[in-house]
Amino acid sequence: MSEQKLAAEVRTEFGKGFARRARAAGQIPAVIYGHGAEPIHITLPAKSTTLAVRVANALLSLDVNGEDHLALVKDIQRDPIKQIIEHIDLLTVRKGEKVTVDIPVHVVGELAPGNVYNQELTVISLEAEATHLPTAIEVDIEGRTAGQHIHASDLVLPKGSILLADADALVVNISEATESAEEGAEAPAEAAAE
Repeated sequence: MSEQKLAAEVRTEFGKGFARRARAAGQIPAVIYGHGAEPIHITLPAKSTTLAVRVANALLSLDVNGEDHLALVKDIQRDPIKQIIEHIDLLTVRKGEKVTVDIPVHVVGELAPGNVYNQELTVISLEAEATHLPTAIEVDIEGRTAGQHIHASDLVLPKGSILLADADALVVNISEATESAEEGAEAPAEAAAE
């Protein structure tokens, strides 16, 4: 994953009133913490920050008053209605440092005909280098048949990553398609014919 470069400004005001004014001015309030240092309260440009944090575990290279900070997005608070970003928590990291992250699991491929899959885990916990975080882990189900299972230990992890989840955790379960599901799919076609 490549790091996104953003210019940040240190903020000295706090509270809801300041946060509203900052968002109205196209800024997002944020805080950088970690490594035992005092938290740094900043504002980030809204448009470029929103684009940069679209992916899970985004890595940001911040210029805070001429000082460089490498930070990992740990939490994003969004407005429940408008879905705009209200605040971001950032964890300071160093190049080469290992961090614990939850990586999305994506299922790819087509099952053998007459089978369905149930994805039991949508994210998996890994320890990986902060500057080389994977955006997702892919699980290939191509041609698999009923009764097959894919466990966390079966996942192909990126180089240098360590699985933190239980190795026996079920990720994908493959079973036969039930008749009721097939009948439900046929029912609208029959109704349309009448």
